[in-house]
Amino acid sequence: MSGVAHPPAASSAWLPVSPCAPDVCLRTQARTAGPLRRAARLTGAAAVLLAGLPIALTLGRTARRGAITARWSRLLLRALGVTIVTRRGFSCLGGSARARAVPEEDGPALVVGNHVSWLDPLIITATFACRPLAKAEVGRWPIVGTLAAGGGALFIDRDRLSALPGVVAAMTAALRGGESVAAFPEGTTWCGRGMGRFRPAMFQAALDAGVPVRPVALRFLEGTAVHGGTAVHGKTGVQGNTAVQENTAVQENTAERAALSTRPSYVGDDTLLASVLRIVATRDLVAEVTIFPAVRLNGSIALGGRAHRAEARAVLARIAEAQVRTGLFEPAEQVAAA
Repeated sequence: MSGVAHPPAASSAWLPVSPCAPDVCLRTQARTAGPLRRAARLTGAAAVLLAGLPIALTLGRTARRGAITARWSRLLLRALGVTIVTRRGFSCLGGSARARAVPEEDGPALVVGNHVSWLDPLIITATFACRPLAKAEVGRWPIVGTLAAGGGALFIDRDRLSALPGVVAAMTAALRGGESVAAFPEGTTWCGRGMGRFRPAMFQAALDAGVPVRPVALRFLEGTAVHGGTAVHGKTGVQGNTAVQENTAVQENTAERAALSTRPSYVGDDTLLASVLRIVATRDLVAEVTIFPAVRLNGSIALGGRAHRAEARAVLARIAEAQVRTGLFEPAEQVAAA
């Protein structure tokens, strides 16, 4: 695991480069887990990984693959000490004639969100029954690659632009088959204090399959204010394609009072081992998932020739990116970031 790191930025001819790096972006955790708790978390995570291998090898394309993967992802996150909190975001398209929000629409969707950590696909699959899009390197990682493939992950070779049409076609096929697909259109990870632009290419799969795009904002929080908050005492179930949390103890605005955490970020020349050790050493770590209403394009913008398709992709990317940005920062934080 210690040898797994991000490739140099120059190794890819078309991916964007994030300005984030561990020595610049990582902040000291608010509370540190003791040695026994860290050891217990590592042991628990290893047990969950190993227990998932026979399941991944036999799961295949079963009707229950999404639900089983969601439960397994939640179990692994719990072992690592990560709690998921979900909240609903608002969609305001300003009366746009190009797109409309479809908050009540069920069925498959292209789920898109900002990218912070290697934990992100786990968090998304724990929240939605979906197939995540992962980099090809993940498929070659020992144990993890087998688990990802068994859970239905689609893989993209980030160094081969020529492979992109095939990836979009595979995403389209999955969406047409009734499965949601999750992607991270930034093309790289950020530390959580900012985000990059959404690249439009992946949005073509939603247009070709005739499914909506559902934006999701991911951020990590930590601190004593998180403990006992909206999901710590909750239980999670799955309704349709979305995991829904029923909370027995809710404290209003608890998550908002917690501090933004960059500890789970996986950026720059960071290694997987270093990232795992930071995560298990952090107490009261919460992954907050803000789910926005799904978006569909109106009328003929989604149809037509190459120029129309390019415009439609760009419109969807801009709308999804704008919505995700509203879920990453509180109003005071947005002013400071500006």
